[in-house]
Amino acid sequence: MQIKDICEITGKTREEVEEMLKKEDIIELKLTEKVRHWLLDDRGNKLKMHNKKPEEIFKELNTKKEGLTEKEAEARLKKYGYNEIKEAKKISPLKIFLQQFNSAVVYILIAALIISLFVGERIDAIVIGIILILNALFGFYQEYRAEKSIEALKKLASLKATVIRDGKEKEIDAKLLVSGDIIKLVEGDKVPADTRLFELANLQTQEAALTGESTPVKKELKVLAEKTLLADRINMTFSGTIVTAGKGKAIVTGTGMNSEIGKIAKMIQEVEPEKTPLQKKLNQ
Repeated sequence: MQIKDICEITGKTREEVEEMLKKEDIIELKLTEKVRHWLLDDRGNKLKMHNKKPEEIFKELNTKKEGLTEKEAEARLKKYGYNEIKEAKKISPLKIFLQQFNSAVVYILIAALIISLFVGERIDAIVIGIILILNALFGFYQEYRAEKSIEALKKLASLKATVIRDGKEKEIDAKLLVSGDIIKLVEGDKVPADTRLFELANLQTQEAALTGESTPVKKELKVLAEKTLLADRINMTFSGTIVTAGKGKAIVTGTGMNSEIGKIAKMIQEVEPEKTPLQKKLNQ
C-alpha cells in the first residue's frame, strides 16, 4: 500500500497524511473508516472473507476442518514467508542522531559556527550551536519514534498458536502459521493471525489495538455484507487482538505483512521523515 493511495481516498495532501500517521498513537492508530475499509480489501490475493460462507473459504484456500497437512503447510511457508512483521534495516540511535547533521543546511550552519568562533563572535556561535542541537534533537525524536512504533506493533504479535494439522491439534510458533491453517482460540489467547471464524461458543475479543474500540466484540458466524467496515466484521478475528471470553475455531486468512497490523506497519515504514522546523523555515 502506498501513501498516495490514502491521499486519493481521503483527499488529503501527502504532508497531511504523513503528519496523521506520525502523530497518532500507533497502538490505536485512528484512520478514517473509509481508509480502513480500503486497507482490509487490499489483500495480496484480493480475497474478501467476511462476506462468504466458511465452506467457500475452505474451497478458496484449499483447506478443510482437519487442517492442512504438514507437507502443504511447509510448502506454503516457503512460498509466502513467516507470519511476522518485517522491519526495514534497523538503525542504531547514535546513527539516527548523527544523520541529523547530514544536510547542506546544517553544513552551512556548522561553517558559520566555526567562522564565528574564529572571529571571536561567541554569542553568535552559541546561538548557532543551540539551533544545531535543537534541530538534531527534533529530527532524532521523529525518526526514533517511528522505529519504536514498529517495535510496538511486533510486540502485539502472538508467540504461540494452537493449530490443527493432519487432523491433530498441536502448539507451534505463531510465525509458522500460513494461510489456510486451522487454529483454535480460547479465552486469554492473543490472536496469532487474521482469521475467519467457522465455529464458536460465546467468543469475544478485545480489538482496541486495531480499531480503538475498548468494548469487547462478541463474535458471530453469519455472513456479512461486502461493504461491512472493519470494526463491524464480527465473523473475523485479527492478529494482535485478545480473546476475552469463549472459544472458537477459525481459518487463517492473513499472515505477516498481509494482516491488518502488517498493513499499518508497512504504512509507517513508507512515511518519509518529517522536516525539522529549521528545514521548513529555510525552504520558504
